Amino acid sequence: MPEDERLPQPATADIDLVTVLHALGDPVRMRLLLSYADGAEHSCAPRDLGLEHLHKSTVSHHMRVLREAGVTTTRVAGRNRFVSLRRTDLDTRFPGLLDALLSAAPPQP
Repeated sequence: MPEDERLPQPATADIDLVTVLHALGDPVRMRLLLSYADGAEHSCAPRDLGLEHLHKSTVSHHMRVLREAGVTTTRVAGRNRFVSLRRTDLDTRFPGLLDALLSAAPPQP
């Protein structure tokens, strides 16, 4: 049986602050960040993320932007994809950034 794979993402040393801030400048991606902040892996289903009002392709786009910026990692297991926050990598590159963003974010419904 093949092992799980990761979709392409930048190495920790290549995560760029401007790119991360740009990625998190969108309200939907900020909401995703708040969901991923629990440290668990999340499926990509919009309904599981409270984004059922958005088309699946739109949610996929937002997830790709976060992954390519280095904010999240995506594990592929067969036909399923699971997303989690790269908290350790982000804290290594930008100490305190995530905590500041999470504490400043408005509460989610």
